Formats: sequence, structure tokens, C-alpha cells
Amino acid sequence: METRALTKADYDQIVRVIDRWWEGPSTALALPIFFYELGSLARVVEWDDGTMVGFMLGFVADRPAGWSKSSGVPESNARVGYMHLIGIHPEYRRRGVARALYAAFEASCRAASCTVIKAITTHGNDGSVRFHLALGYTASNVEDYAGPGRARIVFEKPLT
Repeated sequence: METRALTKADYDQIVRVIDRWWEGPSTALALPIFFYELGSLARVVEWDDGTMVGFMLGFVADRPAGWSKSSGVPESNARVGYMHLIGIHPEYRRRGVARALYAAFEASCRAASCTVIKAITTHGNDGSVRFHLALGYTASNVEDYAGPGRARIVFEKPLT
């Protein structure tokens, strides 16, 4: 298994397979901005035979001083690694693909001087919750995170 940087050919393949891998309409989550503008940290995993078996779209964002989360607590300047989207080929799940992608992303975030990594999921995605907790993330329910009446589970992992 090899983890490497995302290419345009990989992005094109992702938009072809994401609906099947996620078992529903999800192509809108793989916006071109995550390749063209924010793609420097995006990664794919290839199996030994060259088959793309996983992908991750993530980026680094700067939180300006005084920015506050929904809790209203001001925070200092911080670089945040944001894990936007991950997809694992259904036939290759539970083989360490997601862990490899998260490890590569964490290493990139450390190199970019991030202080925290953040990921989001919807309620009911119990597999995502278990996975993130196993990797050392904390989980918080944030009401109205994605707009009124749209709570999300927000994962954070400090990088020290």
C-alpha cells in the first residue's frame, strides 16, 4: 500500500467513484477547489497492484486571533488541519487504508505548524465516531454547526 499526493487523474477518478463508494450522491462534496486551490495536502492510497483504494481531501486553515467557536471562547492564532473528505473503496475497508491517510495528513499538518486537526461528521455515522475516537480525537456535539437545526459531531486532535 502506497500513500502519495493527489494528481489531476486521481481527482477525476474520485468524482467518478465517490457516489458508489459512499453509497449515495456525494459528488458535490468533492468540489474542484479541493484539488486546484487546496489540494497540496490531499492524498490517495494505492494498493500494491496500483488500484486507488482510498483518498483524502484536506487542507490547512489559519484561525485569526479573536476568532471564536460556537462556544464563544476566543482563541489565539492557530493553524488548523481540516480533514474535509475521505473515501475508502468498499472492497478495501478495514485494511488500514484510512489510518494510512490520516497518518499522512497528520504528518503534513505537523510540517505545516498546525496546532490541531479537525474533522466533522453527521449524527448516526457511528463508524466515523468510533474511528476518530480510536485515533485520539475528542468528539463534541455542536448544535447548528452547519446551519439552523443541523448539528454535527466535531472531532479535534491537538498536535503537540
